[in-house]
Formats: sequence, C-alpha cells, structure tokens
Amino acid sequence: MVISALGIAGLAAAAERAERGVAHPERWPKARSSGLVSAAGEQFINELLSQLTPAEKVGQIIMADIDSIAPEDLRSYPLGAVLAGGAVPPLGRDRIPAEWFDTTRAFHDVAREPRPKHIAIPILFAVDAVHGNNGVEGATIFPHNVGLGATADADLVRRIGEATAQEVRAVGMDWAFAPALSVPQDLRWGRIDESYAEDPKLVATLGAALVRGLQGGQVAATAKHFVGDGGTTGGIDQGDNAASEQQLIRSNAQGYVASIDAGVMSVMASYSSWQGVKMHANATLLTAVLKGRLGFQGAVVGDWDGHGQVPGCSNVSCPQAFNAGLDMFMAPEGWKEMFDNTLQQVQSGRISRARLNDAVRRVLRVKVALGLFDAARPWEGQVDLLGSAEHRALAREAVRRSLVLLKNRARVLPIRAGAHVLVTGDAADDIGRQCGGWTLGWEGREHDNRAFPLARSIYSGLRQALIAGGGSAELSADGRYQSAPDVAVVVFGEHPYAEGLGDLKDIDYPLNGGRDLALLQRLHASHIPIVAVFVSGRPRVVDEEIDVADAFVAAWLPGSEGEGVADVLIGDERGTARYAFTGRLPFAWPAAARHTRYQVGFGLHD
Repeated sequence: MVISALGIAGLAAAAERAERGVAHPERWPKARSSGLVSAAGEQFINELLSQLTPAEKVGQIIMADIDSIAPEDLRSYPLGAVLAGGAVPPLGRDRIPAEWFDTTRAFHDVAREPRPKHIAIPILFAVDAVHGNNGVEGATIFPHNVGLGATADADLVRRIGEATAQEVRAVGMDWAFAPALSVPQDLRWGRIDESYAEDPKLVATLGAALVRGLQGGQVAATAKHFVGDGGTTGGIDQGDNAASEQQLIRSNAQGYVASIDAGVMSVMASYSSWQGVKMHANATLLTAVLKGRLGFQGAVVGDWDGHGQVPGCSNVSCPQAFNAGLDMFMAPEGWKEMFDNTLQQVQSGRISRARLNDAVRRVLRVKVALGLFDAARPWEGQVDLLGSAEHRALAREAVRRSLVLLKNRARVLPIRAGAHVLVTGDAADDIGRQCGGWTLGWEGREHDNRAFPLARSIYSGLRQALIAGGGSAELSADGRYQSAPDVAVVVFGEHPYAEGLGDLKDIDYPLNGGRDLALLQRLHASHIPIVAVFVSGRPRVVDEEIDVADAFVAAWLPGSEGEGVADVLIGDERGTARYAFTGRLPFAWPAAARHTRYQVGFGLHD
C-alpha cells in the first residue's frame, strides 16, 4: 500500500493530537516518598475497609461545604469531609473563634457518635488557611506567599506553618488547603499573591517547609494545584497550559517532589488544563505520574466543583474524574446528588470496587496519620491561641523581612524616629487592603478595621514607632496636612481579589484614575521627601510612581501586623536603621509600561 505525503502528514497530525495532554511517567523525577502511616496503621485501615458498606465508602470520598450541610445530615450521609468555605459559621452569627469551634465540634460529634449498623469514622474539617487561619476573626494573618517568597527563608515559613496549624486546630479544623506550589509565568494571572516565586527551586524549598510546619502541628497540608496552573496561556485562571511535558516538569514538578518528600498528606487537582486536557480527569498525571512515579500515598482532592468542568460531567456526577485518580470530590452544594450518583456508579460497575477501595484507603490514611481516631486532640478548643502574642510577633517578623527596597534616593530611609511624618494614601489605615484576598471571606473585600480587633494598620504601626521615638504622625486621606511634615509616607496599591477576579489584561498601574500618582506629584511639588509603600499581590508597572518618589518599597500583602513595616521604615533618634531591608524580589519587576511579561528588576536605586 502506498501512502501519499499528504496522508503521512495527516497520520502524524492525528498521532500528535492523540498525544496531547498525555504524560510519560518515565520522564518525571522520582520522589523519596515514605509511608504516611505505620504497618500497624495500614492493618487498622484494612480492617476498617472490610467493615464498611459501599455507601459508607462512597461517603468517605465526598466533601460538602458548611453552607449546604448541617451536622445531623451526617447520620444519613456519612461524608468524609466538610469544608469551612462559608464566610460565617452556620451555628453562629459572627466569625469569632468560639463560634467556629462550636460549629466544627457539632460536626465532629455527630461523625463520631456510635449508631447501630454504622462504623464511626471522624470527618476531616477543611479550610482555605492560605496565610494563617484567615477566615476566623482575630486570627493571625501572615503575609501572603509572594511576601514570604521575598524572605527566601524556609525556617521562617516552617514556623509560620506551625503557628497556623495551632490556630487551625484550636477551632476544630484539621486540613489546610496550602501550600500553593504554582510557578507563575505571567504576572497577569490573578493568583500571583498565592505563589512564592518564579524560581521553581525556591518554590520547592518554601513549599516543603510549610508542609513540615503544618503537619508538625497535626494539620494535613495540601500541595496545590497539580499541575501547571501558573503557566496558563495569557495568565488566564483555570485556563490551558500549552507547555511541553519537559517544560511542565522543569517549571512545575519540583515543588511536588519536595512536598511529597516532606510527607504531604494531600494534593489538590488544578482547575486548569494541560494541552487541552482537564487536570481533574488526566489519568496519566493523577495516577501514572503522581501516584505511580512520584509515589504519592495520600489523597488527591478536587477543587470546588472542578470535576464539573470535565467534558461529559456535571457538578453532581463525574465518574471520569474519579476513575482518572481523584480520591475525593469537592461537591460543596450538590453533595447529596453526588453521593447518590456515585453510589449508583459503583453498583453498576462504572466505578470499580478496586478504585473505590484505593480512594477510601487514601482518605483513611490521612485521618490515621493525623491521629483523628485518637482521643487526644492537642490545641482543640484553645481559642486563645488565635492572634496570640507569640504568633503576632512571628507575623511581624515575617513582614519586616519581606519588604523590598526598590529605590532610596538621598537616603531618605530610614526615617528619623523624632520626625513629624505625614501618612497618606488610601491603603495607609486599611487593614483589609494590607491583608488582601482570602481574608474573612473569599475576596477579602468590604471589611473595615473593626473586623480585625487585634491587628494594626500600617499607619497605626508607624504612629506607634514615631511616638515611642519622640516623633509624631499625621494621618490624612488626601495628603493635606496641618503641620508641615519632615517626610511623607504614601501607602497605596491594589485592592483585594481572589483567583480569576485578579486576572489582568495588562499589569500597568495606576488604578483609581491616576489619583495615587497625582498625590505623589503634589507632595513632590511641595518639596516634601516621599516614601512610597506599594501594597500589592504582584509587581506592577509603576515607573512614574517610582520616578517621583524618593524611596519606593514593595510591601506585598503584609497581613495583620502593620508594625512590621514601621520596624524597617522608622530608625532610631539618629536615623540609624533598627532593622535592615533584607527582602529580595521573588519575581523580576517589570521595567517598562505595558510589558505583560516581566522583564528586568529595578534593583536598588540610590
């Protein structure tokens, strides 16, 4: 048979299409994974599995959100996990720790209660604790990952993980959806703030450190989002990553290898696709690579209704994702229908008993490894741990070590402690702005300072440091002042966002119709030395703002401890630094307007 050149080209194209989104495990690195539980633990799981009915097994692989489930529902639907995704605990009216604890305890109590013909299995209570236990009022809010990346300090990140674990466990939660191991390729992507750096090695180092910190505090960590979510075309959240397999490995695999080596208990599948194939249903990545080549023994959890984006699936039915390697569906609202449909798919054989048993075993491994079957539960109910002096001191340390000095003309920094300082800019006295997204809610918006009873704004921290040194601070929203200042500190930047809401068409600044730049220019025209403090989840093009300011500081999203900014900006009575700037750019700073791909950093300007 003779095949024309056109026919050969067509066959080659068809073969290439068939290979798209197909991973080859032998090309991936191997992790040095050790078992999550002991041999005795595995035997305990075997015995438990042998006693569970198919319905009880299906329950273990489904997670509901607290806004759509009540504790008594667990008597009819023995689910494996509940997510604290709602902004307010349903058994209370506020976000205070005691009400969160009452809520989680009610769910735990029903899950553990003895009932006829029922095996009592504790639930996992999950939370998006991405920079502290950030959904609980009064919790310590640490800098977002982009700021921690600027510190490049694994020990600091580990200690933050330990503190976060204590504040998570104190309110009865035991599963944190962190760390994010994304290695962003485009600053337009709306989740840069959750990412440590553009350097895969630094991401791997800091991600593994957070895993060790969280799990050392008996909270399951989650390596997310597997895999390549930061490399989607155009920086579009939940988009498609078109990279070659080698590029995917080089840019994104390192963090997962390091986290598996550190014993991470769960991995979350990404909303995004790789070469057109949805990650929630990519069997070659979830099963052959992650569970096979990388040796991951924990549970693979889906993202919020992420399975519903798989072709042929819905939010309440997706055997394709489960058969591809997902071990737990996050079905926040449609969990009842998901339970019924999945049980029917097991009974019909569309989902095999072997696949179901493997998934349940992995979920039970996490519960055994956390000690959820044990009576002792350290820190649970100790709500005074939230916002403790020790944890806030740690967050303050993280803030001052994350600040990056981009410019310091005429050595305007540090500011002499006895100076009279004008503090202005719309983010100067706004704790919600400095905390960013994922704070007391998904987007982190519409929370005034009263929602942060233990926190300090950047202005408050500056004022305290200046008064202690014999100086003074004058707060002015519009930059008008009563007394001529020695120097002005202008705090401005991005407003809170989360996920796709933070996606940009370009990374140009300003926002607010140019009001920030106009404020800087007006102060400059009055010959007042200017220290610009830029609050943001990523670098932005701020050429004009940097040019007009005498000093420019990238403060990222520092969280609840604004005093950490003052620690570095305010010196002693002679103007000698109390703490030096030690932060380094985790992402190269864009040097020219309308560059959507970051170019070269500014470095330090004298």
